[in-house]
Amino acid sequence: MERVDIQPLSFAAKVHDVWYNKWFLLTSGNFKKSHYNTMTVAWGYFGIMWSKPMAMVVVRPTRFTFEFMEQYDTFTLTAFDKKYKKDLNLLGTKSGRDGDKISETQLTIVPSTIVQAPSFDEAELIIECKKTYWDDFKPEHFLDPEIHKKYPLKDYHRMYFGEVLAVQGKKQYVSGD
Repeated sequence: MERVDIQPLSFAAKVHDVWYNKWFLLTSGNFKKSHYNTMTVAWGYFGIMWSKPMAMVVVRPTRFTFEFMEQYDTFTLTAFDKKYKKDLNLLGTKSGRDGDKISETQLTIVPSTIVQAPSFDEAELIIECKKTYWDDFKPEHFLDPEIHKKYPLKDYHRMYFGEVLAVQGKKQYVSGD
């Protein structure tokens, strides 16, 4: 996949479209040590927090990736062309606890440019992040009663903010200033 380097503050995307329709792979761990896990995520955001470009992701404590997010300081978010939707579905429904689920896909794990967490060669967008903050969702703070329906098992997400350190992507992700 041909990608260009994008300054984090020049990163531009139809964020609702990329989160809702493309999804992302959230990957945490250490590429050099071959100790990492990935999962598909479709909830999150990009913005400015503490005067820095940030990505925010959420992970339920029951997910295998949660252990990696707790242990490691970095993570990546990678987006793909729709032809990889089947692979993203597999990576979002099958646990890495049960074996090498990445080998069951068309995807190739590769080192990132700055962070220890790996990326994927086929990604059209790679966002490299360093964790800066986490907190747990508190159900008593949900103002919309509909949110409770998303948690029938009471397995509330932990949110992680990560400073965006590097972005590579197709030219469509570069701001047209």
